[in-house]
Amino acid sequence: MKTDPFWTDQFPHPADLPVMANLPDQVDVAIIGSGYTGLNAARVLAKAGATVAVLERHTIGWGASSRNGGMATPGIKRPIKQIYAQYGRDYAHQFWQASLDAIDLIDQLVREEGIDCDWQRNGHIALAAKASHFESQNQSRQWLKDEFGHETTLVAPGDLHSEIGSNVYFGGLADNYSGGLQPAKYVFGLARAAAKHGVHLCENADVQRIERLPTRFLVHTSNGSGTQSVNAKEVLVATNGYTDRLVPALKPKIFPVGSYIIVTEPLPPDLQQKLSPKGRMFYTTQNFLHYFRLTPDGRMLWGGRNNLSVDLDPQQSARRLRASMTHAFPELADTPLTHTWTGQLGLTFDLMPHIGRVEGIHYAFGYCGHGLSIATYVGTEVGKLLAGQISRSPFQEISEDVRFFYRNRPWFLPFAAQYYRFKDRVG
Repeated sequence: MKTDPFWTDQFPHPADLPVMANLPDQVDVAIIGSGYTGLNAARVLAKAGATVAVLERHTIGWGASSRNGGMATPGIKRPIKQIYAQYGRDYAHQFWQASLDAIDLIDQLVREEGIDCDWQRNGHIALAAKASHFESQNQSRQWLKDEFGHETTLVAPGDLHSEIGSNVYFGGLADNYSGGLQPAKYVFGLARAAAKHGVHLCENADVQRIERLPTRFLVHTSNGSGTQSVNAKEVLVATNGYTDRLVPALKPKIFPVGSYIIVTEPLPPDLQQKLSPKGRMFYTTQNFLHYFRLTPDGRMLWGGRNNLSVDLDPQQSARRLRASMTHAFPELADTPLTHTWTGQLGLTFDLMPHIGRVEGIHYAFGYCGHGLSIATYVGTEVGKLLAGQISRSPFQEISEDVRFFYRNRPWFLPFAAQYYRFKDRVG
């Protein structure tokens, strides 16, 4: 069982990806991070005529952008009713629409840039882990329709067999808007698109320091054998769950949480049809949720938080995930696993994405597990802001939630994990 991400094992870093051996001397915008945020921002800026360098510590798309489950679903992590209560009706509608537009944007990018990434919009089902959750889903369905005009379908427990080959759930809420893809193919496709429009893709460029000049920035990098610097008018930090103390003011705004995934060997076509008759994506309604789907080549992918740490042993993670997978699908008890891996989410205390600026440096992050679609959208949005194509974004207008007890190390995560496990038991 391999501990490398399945996606990049299946579709490795293309040998002909147009990466630069050396940094350019000067650019309009230097972007730190080569995931969905950074590449989409770079693409927009380059198309607008700006010179852009994307600086990546490892290789293009090394982080969560090539490690996630490949699922794009409506909404953002914070429940829309909570967003409505805190920010009001107007902002709630803007954030909800942004989450739908984000999925449509993937559609648009795949078509416009010719990205072959197995993109399909077969929808998803949120599976009720308890009977009480199903009752809440019925209320949510009606509210989404009345308030946002968004249609979903309540699937009663007795009808769930038409959607999933499991009898451990208490119904579900189906949404046809969602889509799924192969993340590595998508992120490398985005990189090709950015390079085609003139973006400098710079791998093994570990940013060590950002020096503020009177009207510009000098971004100092190291590749292990030497140092290089690039002079930039603007700097964008797009590192999400891998944000460190490069810009100290950013660290209290976001913290990393681990997410873990296993995949099986390819399943026989009749078993695929039995487990997922409509090719849906799935997630459960607990706080410590599970998400799963069939991969484009017919494997069962099963993911979850396990705990909130970023350093759980991959083999231990695989044992835990296999147990939950076979609870739902006993037929997979003897099916070999081929891969187990992990990646880091970027969480904010308010569970909202944010666009902002500190010490003259721009940033965009905080997708809380919805990065495939929301990072694509927010990256595009921040690119448009820097290019002067739009003048505002709701993601830059809401205040950020920082806590006095967190500045660098998220020591509180084990306690939070115990709290949410308790809520799952009694809720």
